[in-house]
Amino acid sequence: MLGYVLRRVTIMIPTLLIISIISFVIIQLPPGDYLTSYAAQLRTMGDIVQQEEIDALRQRYGLGQPVYVQYFKWISGIILRGDWGQSMEWQKPVRDLIWERLALTMVLSGVSILVSWFIAIPIGVYSATHQYSIPDYILSIISFVGVGTPGFMLALVIMYVAMTAFGLNVGGLFSQEYLAAPWSWAKVVDMLKHLWIPVLIIALGSTAGSIRTTRANLLDELNKPYVETARAKGLPEGRLVWKYPVRVALNPFFSTVGWSLANLISGETLVSVVLSLQTIGPMMLRALTSQDMYLAGSFLLLLSTMTVLGTLISDILLAWVDPRIRMEA
Repeated sequence: MLGYVLRRVTIMIPTLLIISIISFVIIQLPPGDYLTSYAAQLRTMGDIVQQEEIDALRQRYGLGQPVYVQYFKWISGIILRGDWGQSMEWQKPVRDLIWERLALTMVLSGVSILVSWFIAIPIGVYSATHQYSIPDYILSIISFVGVGTPGFMLALVIMYVAMTAFGLNVGGLFSQEYLAAPWSWAKVVDMLKHLWIPVLIIALGSTAGSIRTTRANLLDELNKPYVETARAKGLPEGRLVWKYPVRVALNPFFSTVGWSLANLISGETLVSVVLSLQTIGPMMLRALTSQDMYLAGSFLLLLSTMTVLGTLISDILLAWVDPRIRMEA
């Protein structure tokens, strides 16, 4: 197992390097750059744009140099000095902007994954063990509706109901007085009060899909010979289901955990925009649209790194959970 992990880590290094090159090139594909968009925005507002100022900024950020030179300066700064570059739009180091929102994004995404699993697994098991019953049909309809409902539309509906029926503003992760306040116990409590609504919205889609996955996989396992043999030996039905077939049916959860966090971070972007959440998603979308290359490239590299690391964790978890899987040389 140790040798397998070391080999995977060795492969991860060139993989991330190739991903960083592709990400940086993709950001450069649209015509123009950040300064072009910035100048056009100033002109639409009626401001006079001095070409000397644009040229000075272009020289400062190295935008007049070839793409490979810009990439080398960026990636060497990350590897050698931990310098992720300067955000052109925010006029702040990219590292500070990312870490400001990464912790909130990790909390939101992590809690959403746990909530999704805690709801989906018991319901999926119940639906599979009570196949074609009335509760099974009801749960199937609810899960199909959940899969087909966009998260941003659900966010809009909840915001409308909360505002019209209860007079509550459910946007953001903090109350107004805690937005710029330093971290304290009161700020943590205030965040927890606002956290449950975005968690509910983000977890809904993945929960509905996980219910269908658990039900389908468990139905396949319940008809296999080893289950019939254990049942014939007198093993209680509840213990039989949870000890053997459920463990095998949960393999898709562990095999996709590497993608779950990155998918949630990128998938909650529209929900975050609607709910005004201080997470990575809206800032990444803004960086991509404005061609803020260092900020956008850092976000893409960060999500790719999380996916690659998560895939390694998934493989290790699968080998630990399922004894049939062994990481042989």
